[in-house]
Amino acid sequence: MVGSVGNGTLDLAGAASLLANGNGKAPLHPEEPTAAAAAAAAEALPMEVDPDMVEGKREVVMGRNMHTACFAVKEPDADDEETGEREATMASVLALYRRSLVERTKHHLGYPYNLDFDYGALAQLQHFSINNLGDPFIESNYGVHSRQFEVGVLDWFARLWELEKDEYWGYITNCGTEGNLHGILVGREVFPEGILYASRESHYSVFKAARMYRMECVKVDTHISGEIDCSDFERKLMQNKDKPAIINVNIGTTVKGAVDDLDLVIKTLEESGFRDRFYIHCDGALFGLMIPFVKKAAKVTFKKPIGSVSVSGHKFVGCPMPCGVQITRLEHINALSSNVEYLASRDATIMGSRNGHAPIFLWYTLNRKGYRGFQKEVQKCLRNAHYLKDRLNAAGIGAMLNELSSTVVFERPKDEEFVRRWQLACEGNIAHVVVMPSVNIDKLDYFLRELVEKRAVWYKDGICQPPCIARDVGQESCFCSLHKK
Repeated sequence: MVGSVGNGTLDLAGAASLLANGNGKAPLHPEEPTAAAAAAAAEALPMEVDPDMVEGKREVVMGRNMHTACFAVKEPDADDEETGEREATMASVLALYRRSLVERTKHHLGYPYNLDFDYGALAQLQHFSINNLGDPFIESNYGVHSRQFEVGVLDWFARLWELEKDEYWGYITNCGTEGNLHGILVGREVFPEGILYASRESHYSVFKAARMYRMECVKVDTHISGEIDCSDFERKLMQNKDKPAIINVNIGTTVKGAVDDLDLVIKTLEESGFRDRFYIHCDGALFGLMIPFVKKAAKVTFKKPIGSVSVSGHKFVGCPMPCGVQITRLEHINALSSNVEYLASRDATIMGSRNGHAPIFLWYTLNRKGYRGFQKEVQKCLRNAHYLKDRLNAAGIGAMLNELSSTVVFERPKDEEFVRRWQLACEGNIAHVVVMPSVNIDKLDYFLRELVEKRAVWYKDGICQPPCIARDVGQESCFCSLHKK
């Protein structure tokens, strides 16, 4: 497997073979891989993909085909209840999978998930099928719900973004993408003929929404930082003056962590003749919950003419299952709402059934940490991000860190195995590390030591050179042979 160094995947592939083979027998000690398991795994591993340049562009390096290591579902044998072999096999698979999770968590840096959490107190609720189907504010006939927790969480976020209880509507989504889908849908319902504008560095879910809703979508250029270029935004607005504007504003872009200037976006819209003819959705998947605790940052608030804000709950907050929060103005939601007799409730959400456990996890964390706790974690993340950027530069590695961000962008490692080992997110010649509360200095030092050691091997003969990343991060942040100082 590409990048399987020390991640326990060999064991997992072997465990998968246990479920797929004829006898389904488990090893005597579930925590120990067998030689047969390792051999079976090695036989199923795909060849490494060579990330060579193709026609001037880097070939996209895809992950492995999971059919090579999936856990097969097999019908129990007639005597399984007597022998217990099936239960033993499944216990073995789960034990090996858990070991793999522990190992992969140690080498997790490229994606914005806070892995520092403990929800042991909530284990008692896992025996219930909690479903918040329908409107969070109107109880349905299904009584096993957690609306009381959900509305408490929504009230907390409404206060954070300065919107009164009787002026907002929202719900806890199944992921950040759903928040974007809902926010853009509300904008489309407010302005059915509106054109969607989004910077080129917006999350892919924004462009997915445009395709799903058959909306005209205009991509706006960005500065080298990843922030939206409002000069280009103005030019493109003027080309479509007859149609309202629906704008996605990034509170932290996916790759560079850039924060669009919300005040400048609003000013550009109003000076271009779009006053009262625009709808702004703020995609704050990660930084939407960090920005309020950064002193120099402009406020994201409903006191400004924005229509909706969404954040992810499984990123900075640290919820163990994907979820998110979507808040919009109550006045906008009526166009989406419909009463559902089957539920004895109203529905204006994207999904039908919604995870009722997620609101409880979010409520639990918000109560434990509060504003002060989040402020401390934000300061820690920003401090550690600066540490990583400075250490990379000291090692002769080009790197960039936006002022309001904890995402450190640097030259893409040459070896895809190293990329996969550390689960780095890459785009072209750059990779990034997202410094989250669970990423401490020791982990960053561990990563830096390995990276410096690997680079000494990759570039030892002088023939192969580190990539130039000036086009991605600017000449001042590029340390290639052409631009290094």
